[in-house]
Amino acid sequence: MLMRCHNVTVFSVCLMLVGVGTLTAQDYPNKPVRIVTAAPGGSIDFTARLIAQGLAGALGQQVVVENRVGGVLPGDLVSKAPPDGYTLMVHGSGHWLAPYMQDKVPYDPVRDFAPITQPVSLPHMIVVHPSLPVKSIKDLIALAKARPGALNDASTGIGSATYVAAQLFKSMAGINMVSVAYKGSAPALSALLSGEVQVMFAATAAGTPLVKARRLKALAVTSAAPTALAPDLPTVAASGLPGFEATSIYGMFAPAKTSANIINRLNHETVRELNRPDTKEKFFNAGADVVAGTPEQLAAAIKSEMTVLGKVIRDLGIRTE
Repeated sequence: MLMRCHNVTVFSVCLMLVGVGTLTAQDYPNKPVRIVTAAPGGSIDFTARLIAQGLAGALGQQVVVENRVGGVLPGDLVSKAPPDGYTLMVHGSGHWLAPYMQDKVPYDPVRDFAPITQPVSLPHMIVVHPSLPVKSIKDLIALAKARPGALNDASTGIGSATYVAAQLFKSMAGINMVSVAYKGSAPALSALLSGEVQVMFAATAAGTPLVKARRLKALAVTSAAPTALAPDLPTVAASGLPGFEATSIYGMFAPAKTSANIINRLNHETVRELNRPDTKEKFFNAGADVVAGTPEQLAAAIKSEMTVLGKVIRDLGIRTE
């Protein structure tokens, strides 16, 4: 709104209003900030806590991580919080893919949030039981086509990133493998090691030690480009399935309508902390590549996932509770 100041009294009020706006932007933050995230102990929680540690020093305020397990979803809570920069969220694809898998999700993953940055990307690796007579993605696709429905692939739960990645792979490859969902990475890997299942999309941090010990065979990584997390592996796209990409990406968000000044400040400070060598090393050891991009890049990544993976979820009728 354009405000015209026609006399001294009104001019003084104008200056006061401008001064208040400037002070508010400069004053942020003047109290603790909270980052709402998923259940404790997982990689999303790990990401939120590393960001919180770095931001606390950069912002000069306490940054508290608040885990949400059951009940009110992180997205529901943050979407309804005041857009003042004091309630943030770090979450993964379950946040923006939920509307495709659940009824009555209480938020819109695009409309109700302001992207800040994509902190990291976690590529998966396709691993198989050593007894499976394949050495490449082309071999795996050929075997699955020759024996439709005979191979089982393990995931960490229906609707999880690894589950959806496997469905995308099978859809693009035109193959039929039976997905078996387990309650977490450990039981899924145990099933693969025992031969109960033959294939798994595993986190690089979990799969690499077993591959090095020759208890599993690794075929490829699921990222669009090769990764230092698994330097000896080709990408799926380059080894038999052009155009394939499926990684776990995490996003950092504020409520919609948070001011651009606050979003830019949070992006600047978070990206700077993510790019610190010691922070990068911690993420690398946890199987994550630091991305630290712009708000626009995060928004584009989410739009792409919602388009590609949303179609797979709808076509296959994937539902979660």
